[in-house]
Amino acid sequence: MNISNSLVWFRRDLRAFDHAALHRALTSSNCVYCVFVYDSDILDPLPRDDRRVRFIHASLASLDAELRRLGGHLIVRQGRPLEVIPALATELGVDAVLVCADYEPEAVERDARMNERLACDGRKFLSFKDQVIFEQDEVLTLAKGPFSVFTPYKNAWLKRLASMPETLAAYPVDPYAHAFAPPSPDTPALPSLGEIGFEPGDPPLPAGMEGAEQLFEGFIAQMADYGRARDFPAEDGTSRLSTHLRFGTTSIRHLVRTARQMMENGAGGSGASVWLSELIWRDFYSMILARNPQLVTQSFKPAFDALAWESGEEADELFAAWCEGRTGYPLVDAAMAQLNRTGFMHNRLRMVTASFLTKDLGIDWRRGERYFALKLNDYELASNNGGWQWAASTGCDAQPWFRIFNPITQSQRFDAHGEFIREWVPALERLSAKEIHAPWLVADEVLADKGVVLGRDYPLPVVEHDVARKRTLERFAVVKKATG
Repeated sequence: MNISNSLVWFRRDLRAFDHAALHRALTSSNCVYCVFVYDSDILDPLPRDDRRVRFIHASLASLDAELRRLGGHLIVRQGRPLEVIPALATELGVDAVLVCADYEPEAVERDARMNERLACDGRKFLSFKDQVIFEQDEVLTLAKGPFSVFTPYKNAWLKRLASMPETLAAYPVDPYAHAFAPPSPDTPALPSLGEIGFEPGDPPLPAGMEGAEQLFEGFIAQMADYGRARDFPAEDGTSRLSTHLRFGTTSIRHLVRTARQMMENGAGGSGASVWLSELIWRDFYSMILARNPQLVTQSFKPAFDALAWESGEEADELFAAWCEGRTGYPLVDAAMAQLNRTGFMHNRLRMVTASFLTKDLGIDWRRGERYFALKLNDYELASNNGGWQWAASTGCDAQPWFRIFNPITQSQRFDAHGEFIREWVPALERLSAKEIHAPWLVADEVLADKGVVLGRDYPLPVVEHDVARKRTLERFAVVKKATG
């Protein structure tokens, strides 16, 4: 591939190292420009204080600084990409636009239209695998079909990687930096948050390439304990890299290479293999969504679209209580408080809160998925959709519908001393480790002595778990009977 001038369009790959499209452009072009577009179709519906926009904004500053160190720069525009990119390509006189592939259904459709638009102008649109290790057609069953269960997929994934170690080879940028188009004296500065219509503020976590590496280095030191620590939300036992993976400020190849090296030299203990499995889950859910774009609105198991979820005014009130962290179940409410205030939610708590919404409240998983999409810093359609359908028992390799998380026992097991609950539900901070998981079972005089009156300082439970469990079994039994 020989191109005179090219334009690398950054989307969810905000870094200047180990970058497939950038490497290909630099090694095949005489002059390489770089652009990011604040997509108005995505940004316009968002709240003006959206934490993810602050993260993107800070990460773009990091990316531009690194590109300038290498001799290039980042062009930043705002608008609809289908209008902005072809116009910029014409303005710069490039022969091709290069991107890293995006597998979400709307992105696939957008890129197909972009390809058509650029082709009409006589330009190429080139896409390269970057955000996953293996794409949807690369890990198949012996019958050459897709997997729908994670463990055999993981085994096949690992086997393919062992036979193709070059898959993890890095895409270097620095050695080819001479091909960058240098900034001109009149190159405008990156727009401020205010200039793109958002409120100023700091990102919700360390942003950019350096932020990702800072978090990763801290996690490496404790990776050996990940298999245990990852289940306890009061501990800082996870990598906190999901937002960086979502926006590509780190490289999935870099993370997998490191995990495998730590497995091989024993430094990562059992935690390294457990963490690698979590990274493989991302590929799995990406594959599932790419092959089944209907999952955005439909169940993986079509029969489960017939489930009669609760609806109406009472269901709306229960949904609002769940969203606002006032269900009366402390672990659920603490998790939702953390999500609402920070945009972060621990994976164990994602399972607990999703199970509570769908199995205790009987509310459609799609409503919860949309709420997480609005709030999560690391929102990624494939993983979020897959996680919600897992919890709701409507997805591939899902939690069996008759296994229903008990929010009290989950609390007792994974926040035994109530540390997480006390941090996020301060009304209960004086309760003992025994009392805090189910305060409605504590005598009124004991609660009053600790400054808690249920219904005033903290809600009474909105449902009774045992009663809700029976309703859920009845709800799913209808579908089970219909499907034989």
